[in-house]
Amino acid sequence: MFTGIITDIGRIESIEERGDLRVRIVTRYPAETIALGASIACDGICLTVVDMGPYGEGAWFDVDLSAETVSKTNVGSGPNAWKPGAPVNLERALRLGDELGGHVVSGHVDGVAEVVSVTPEGDSTRVLFRAPDRLARYIAPKGSVALNGTSLTVNEVDGADFGVNFIPHTKIETTWGMVQPGDLINLEIDTLARYVARLGEFAAEAG
Repeated sequence: MFTGIITDIGRIESIEERGDLRVRIVTRYPAETIALGASIACDGICLTVVDMGPYGEGAWFDVDLSAETVSKTNVGSGPNAWKPGAPVNLERALRLGDELGGHVVSGHVDGVAEVVSVTPEGDSTRVLFRAPDRLARYIAPKGSVALNGTSLTVNEVDGADFGVNFIPHTKIETTWGMVQPGDLINLEIDTLARYVARLGEFAAEAG
């Protein structure tokens, strides 16, 4: 379980086909704080550490991605597909007693949204996204979404399109300062929105 508060921008060191996809990521997290079997959200994808070691003042860690994960995320497609040297948002799993600063995020990506436009607004940036049609009904104004692992508030919704405002702090502390139109973004809808929609379906069926 995660909160959508990014704590490091990692870098993809290497990608290797081994049946599954083996990806090595470099991070500023101290090596002694990363355990084998630990869960780390990488651009919003909950992945398991299968190997690790020290790297300068930080560490490297390896994760395996199945073909199913690659097909459901931005890992293998789009102009910002994963490749050596690419930055990735990182968040370690929530621990008992940690502050829940964002919203509850599972790290299970529901689909991929496309960046439609990027517009400066003062020091902030307004980004318009287009969600897959099957997920659009779960996105509501002032609701929460996780985009590339970042907990964000939706400003407005128009059909499958929705807008998010990025303040300077978010752009500096995450990969959002590099976003471009056409980028494909890992989208996880809010769990609460999912259950509300499901309850609405039950109510309609009962009525």
